[in-house]
Amino acid sequence: MNDEYILQLQHIRKEYPGVVALKDVSLEVKKGEILALIGENGAGKSTLIKTCSGAVIPTSGKIIINGKEFTSMTPQLAAENGIAIIYQEFNNVKGLSAAENLFLGNPIRKGILVDKKAMEEEAEKAFAQLNIKINPKTLVGNLTVGYQQMVEIAKAIMQDAKVLIMDEPSAPLTNAEVESMFKVCELLKSKGVSIIYISHRLDEIYRLSDRIVVLRDGEYVKTLITKDSVVDELIHLMVGRDLKESYPPRKPCIKEEIVLDLQNVTGNGDKEINLQIKKGEVLGLGGLVGAGRTELAQMIFGAVRKTSGKIVFKGKEIDPKTPREAIDFGIALVPEDRKRHGALLGVSIKNNINMPIYKKISRFSVIDSKQELETAQKYKEELLIKTPSLNQLVKNLSGGNQQKVILGKWLAANSELIIFDEPTRGIDVGAKFEIYKLINNLVEQGKTILLISSEMEELMGMSDRILVLAEGRITGELRKEEFKQDSIMRMASAVEEVKKNEK
Repeated sequence: MNDEYILQLQHIRKEYPGVVALKDVSLEVKKGEILALIGENGAGKSTLIKTCSGAVIPTSGKIIINGKEFTSMTPQLAAENGIAIIYQEFNNVKGLSAAENLFLGNPIRKGILVDKKAMEEEAEKAFAQLNIKINPKTLVGNLTVGYQQMVEIAKAIMQDAKVLIMDEPSAPLTNAEVESMFKVCELLKSKGVSIIYISHRLDEIYRLSDRIVVLRDGEYVKTLITKDSVVDELIHLMVGRDLKESYPPRKPCIKEEIVLDLQNVTGNGDKEINLQIKKGEVLGLGGLVGAGRTELAQMIFGAVRKTSGKIVFKGKEIDPKTPREAIDFGIALVPEDRKRHGALLGVSIKNNINMPIYKKISRFSVIDSKQELETAQKYKEELLIKTPSLNQLVKNLSGGNQQKVILGKWLAANSELIIFDEPTRGIDVGAKFEIYKLINNLVEQGKTILLISSEMEELMGMSDRILVLAEGRITGELRKEEFKQDSIMRMASAVEEVKKNEK
């Protein structure tokens, strides 16, 4: 037994039919440290942490907790031994109060009755220990995402968690909520709780962690001391190659033809939007959360009806009443939430890619299976989708490969305007670079791109021109030579400024 480590994973292997997800992975977690776990999508991070919780049974290997050896875990065994996991999708019950969620499955009782008052008092103490202000009586469904996460953390600590595993905890949070979460992590560390922190955001890794474990293609690569490592080294270890440029170069592609022209468009919270996008252009849309960028994309795509103004597409006025109509016009949307709105997760890659064109490749309601297979195979190869089979369910793919499947279906539909809403959110560094290259290939083929991104560097690195929104209005426009982060932020904060392009 090594008293220095609270958790040790030794030679963990996990095999699925046709796929080896983990190959002889070992790592150790010290008491009271924050250990970062990083790697590209598909590197095996989620599978590895699920072996700790009992959600995945390893094919071979050992799990050692406080010196006790296990060949596999169950959720109950993990909890009994102080292992708690906060997944990206929270396990709370929206219709119950914060206090009730803390005691879910194990309520305080007074005789045979549940003692709600006692639970609320204990919940108040738990929240106070974490320096967070949550009314125990508030329904979890009425809390912000950040506070819902805090309820999950408080629940883990009340269950005497010694190791807290957090899977992409900052992904759904606002900047202010992320700061609050950081403070809670640092507080827990000071109290001796060990944290395994999974994130694609390398700035967070450097802010929080003591050590970093890198996985690649289901294998352990290296453990680094955070303060002694550099970003370029991490990226190289994750992807196995040097990314000499964060954003690949692009040939000049912009033509004079105006593909999309919005004239005084209002609706869905947006106010008198005027913009034009030329053929072969990547137009970036910047702004803070709630600025109206996604709302604008939804109107163009027909998911929400505009209330006034004109949408002119390729010289003709259109008014898409549904996404189906927008698709028929040649407009596509790669949505921010790919899992809920972008792909059918429980359906195969082949079916997802062919979804928009089944009507075209069917005769008398019978699908041309040869053409269906050829189309799926074509975009699997073009987009470098990593999968053992086209019949693989999309939910079993990494985030980057899910994004490629969504893009594949719009290419199959021959879309001319593709709207990307946060295209690389939750995607690792290597997969981001591949998405950027795909965007460049699209405009070089004559497609037109509307790019919505909250990542300032991504917006500046990929756009030919940037429009900035604040509270539903366009507050500024920047040409390539004018791109500066402070300029974008100033425009994003200029709520009362009259749009320059309306003058």
